[in-house]
Amino acid sequence: MDKKEKVVLLISCPDRKGIIAKVANFIYSHGGNIEHSDEHTDFETNTFFMRIVWSLHRFKIKPQQIPHKFAPLAKEFSLKWRLHFFPSRPQVAIFVSRQLHCLYDLLLRYEEGQFHCNISLVISNHKDAEKIVKSFGIKFFYFPLGKRNVQDVEKEELALLEEHNIEIVVLARYMRILSSNFIKHFPQRIINIHHSFLPAFAGARPYRQAYLRGVKLIGATSHYVTTEVDSGPIIEQDTVRVSHRDSLADFVRKGKDLEKIVLSRALLWHLERKILVYRNKTVIFD
Repeated sequence: MDKKEKVVLLISCPDRKGIIAKVANFIYSHGGNIEHSDEHTDFETNTFFMRIVWSLHRFKIKPQQIPHKFAPLAKEFSLKWRLHFFPSRPQVAIFVSRQLHCLYDLLLRYEEGQFHCNISLVISNHKDAEKIVKSFGIKFFYFPLGKRNVQDVEKEELALLEEHNIEIVVLARYMRILSSNFIKHFPQRIINIHHSFLPAFAGARPYRQAYLRGVKLIGATSHYVTTEVDSGPIIEQDTVRVSHRDSLADFVRKGKDLEKIVLSRALLWHLERKILVYRNKTVIFD
């Protein structure tokens, strides 16, 4: 087994004594070396959460056999659990419209090796991004809506995503609402970004609305997409102060900078398997 091969175990369950000890002993008794562990307890719901990482070097159980071997312990503590293996690289698709700042940022970070994934393709309802996407050696697909039925377009997009074994979809300022049918194919695997003015400044030109109101703080929010628009579990948020000295162009520039940072953090944490969702909220592990 390669010394770099690792496994990440994510757990949520009713809180009770002995969970950490039993999980740690399972790893230790089979020759594993724990490299990182983080825990959290929600005392209002009596729910325990855990992320634990261990090296597969000299681990006595083959990766494909770990779920079977771990199942009895999971049953004993009523665990909801997921295993993720590194260095496997999930396939990612980016959806974008005409605002390209988040797309540029993701592609540059990807080129620098910041994301442990393969960005297989970019889908857009406009051609604005085609040149930049192809310059990174990534496939670009144009799906204009026009007078076409949305369901027909999404059916073609879903077939393309299935063909490329896409696991994660990133909406990098994709200005269309996905149908519930599309969303159900990627539960907690579609990441979106938007400004943090909602619900105060909903609709068109939110930065102009905020500028005219003289707000002092603007922000960005990244979340998982659910059937309720812009209301899915929040992954990351950030803010920056603005003042009467800032022009509308300053508002937009600062807002775009935040959107890039917040979206890249959300994707990074998802790829590192640091997120657990419960009750429309998230636990983000260290």
